Amino acid sequence: MARPKALSGFPEWLPAQRVIEQQLMSQLQQVFELHGYVPLETRAVEPLEHLLAKGETSKEVYLLSRLQDDEGANSEADGNQLGLHFDLTVPLARYVLENAGKLQFPFKRYQMQKVWRGERPQDGRFREFYQVDIDVIGADTLPYHFEVEVPLVMARALAKLPIPPIRMRINNRKVAEGFYGGLGLSDTQEVLRSIDKLAKIGADAVVDLLKANAGADDRQARACLELAQITGETSQVADDVRALAAKYDVESQLLETGLTELAQLLDAAQDDLAGIVIADLSVARGLDYYTGSVYETELVGHEDLGSICSGGRYDELASDGKNTYPGVGMSIGLSRLISRLFRQELVTVTRATPTAVLVAVGSEDERAASNRVANQLRERGIAAETSPNSAKFGRQIRYADRRGIPFVWFVSAGEDGSDQVKDIRSGDQAAADASTWEPPAEDLAPRIEAAQD
Repeated sequence: MARPKALSGFPEWLPAQRVIEQQLMSQLQQVFELHGYVPLETRAVEPLEHLLAKGETSKEVYLLSRLQDDEGANSEADGNQLGLHFDLTVPLARYVLENAGKLQFPFKRYQMQKVWRGERPQDGRFREFYQVDIDVIGADTLPYHFEVEVPLVMARALAKLPIPPIRMRINNRKVAEGFYGGLGLSDTQEVLRSIDKLAKIGADAVVDLLKANAGADDRQARACLELAQITGETSQVADDVRALAAKYDVESQLLETGLTELAQLLDAAQDDLAGIVIADLSVARGLDYYTGSVYETELVGHEDLGSICSGGRYDELASDGKNTYPGVGMSIGLSRLISRLFRQELVTVTRATPTAVLVAVGSEDERAASNRVANQLRERGIAAETSPNSAKFGRQIRYADRRGIPFVWFVSAGEDGSDQVKDIRSGDQAAADASTWEPPAEDLAPRIEAAQD
């Protein structure tokens, strides 16, 4: 068999990298559960008609087909084509509709799963990757305070990870739509889509789009750009927008509602996330279904990577014709984030194996005794493995060193017949009892840390 080639867009991490990925997910999970979010996993496939209802093109969806269909079956003709999900929002909507009678609302869930998109692979973009989502779903109504809770929970979770500092930029679609409508622009969705491209194409190109696609004149386009340039960490931002609205004779109750909500979120963030959560009126999130708060998160110093975490409020996650389920949520592109961490070596891991102790084997006749010690350690929550061979102890120690295992255990090695444990990093060796011995807390499991400058 010829040596296989890697498939572009389908990352496979080395063991040390996988340890980092798993520990990041574990740390995120801990924060989510501390705030009352429950875990959820949905199936990998959805009906194609559901996947495309969000507006994605068929080129981005991986379709499922069998090499040999059941006799007489034609899934495409029957309207039963299935595709791999490209995000976790579409599956959540379907899940809520199917299980609404069994769920307690508001329903707070987190989800960590792989998704698939048939897009061109590039730095930070993959065809198979992990997403991490949190959402709060209501039945018919969802109080605004959840639009405050979700970004603050996510910001706290990300801020606790050993990654570069984050900056979460927030806005409120009611502010934008109220302002645009007050200017006399009727197609506010088109304005939002144009403003959403500001960072990529620049102000002049956005002005051209506003004129061509949204019917704006010079004055209206200039006002839209001035709004997009307003930023700040405190509720003073609301007063800045009100001053701009007065300058252009804009009056709108929707605008005022949005400003009140935006100020509430900024005030809440000041308590423990000052400097992390900021208002940025250029954040538009061009998708039509957002109706309130919108959020985008970047790594400070790595803004070229784009948003690593985004989301917002949507008033119709799903509807069965009788009930409507509004929600607010955010999604981390976890593979996108960790690919940058790996590429630039921004994090390190203390070891690539969970094993804390290698139990040495004096001879194959003594392997059973070594296995008993290893089992005693495991029963007490200490990861241990027995040496794969009974070579000289020096070679077994080198094996542990190559694996990153910090301790080697020697059965009945003391002069008094006691077991001995050796820290192979320092060379210290002491008597030990497998029923009571504990490694230092920092050595119990692999740890990830931010790389030192």
